[in-house]
Amino acid sequence: MPKRLSSLYFGTAGIPNSTSKKTTVNGVRRVWELGLNAMEIEFVRGIRMGIDMAHEIKNVAKELGVVLTVHAPYYINLNSVDSQKVEASIRRIVDSAYIGFEAGAWSVVFHPGYYGDFDTGMAYNNVKNSLKSVINELRDRGIDIWVRPEVMGGISEIGSLEEVIRLSQDIGEYVLPCIDFAHLHARSLGKYNSYREFREVLEIIERSLGREALSNMHIHISGIEYGPRGEVKHLNLLESDLNYIDLAKAIKEFNIDGVIISESPNLEDDALLFKKHYQTI
Repeated sequence: MPKRLSSLYFGTAGIPNSTSKKTTVNGVRRVWELGLNAMEIEFVRGIRMGIDMAHEIKNVAKELGVVLTVHAPYYINLNSVDSQKVEASIRRIVDSAYIGFEAGAWSVVFHPGYYGDFDTGMAYNNVKNSLKSVINELRDRGIDIWVRPEVMGGISEIGSLEEVIRLSQDIGEYVLPCIDFAHLHARSLGKYNSYREFREVLEIIERSLGREALSNMHIHISGIEYGPRGEVKHLNLLESDLNYIDLAKAIKEFNIDGVIISESPNLEDDALLFKKHYQTI
């Protein structure tokens, strides 16, 4: 099983904006300089990292105490009607996990896909079966990393809170959800934005997956704009209605361990803002 973190780490989705020369290695160093201790390697436009670079990143992150995670490419749809696209999606998740593992990453997150013309039950089963193939290959190859289906912000996207939890239950080993609180807020068209509702989410996770899941959380935060179909775009926390102060309070109350990754446009500013509020509770 992948390792368990013994603390809560705060970081950025990709190289911080204030990094002078934007390489992944420099991004890791800049995260550390800022007083943060996590960074998500963004493969969202494609996996463009070799093994030698992955090992260099691993060494720098280990030296500085920075926890790494990975975001797999956006071009993933495990529910496509085209079997070749499904197979390509499986390969993208496996390749992201492999390069991430070689870089010392703790967790890899991915977008499951779209409902399309399938009913929700069939779409879920298609994603589950493809994800099983991913996990079987990772296990066979000794690639020891958490694989995280993400809560998605659009109502046309597979990835409700219930679906990502159920994937973890049905597949088990290696699979835990990535909880994106901004996406959850947008997907529900404005709900999940109070202290009571944040506690409810964490209670559901603990009840469904056990305390172990709360000790291995992969969380995304940002502000968000949403409309009738859910997510429109990410915003900075102070430019949105996301109740990040009560979110920090709930996370603190449940003694969460893992990583919290800022996906706001201002990246490190909101990572530092959220960390500050968390530490002052």
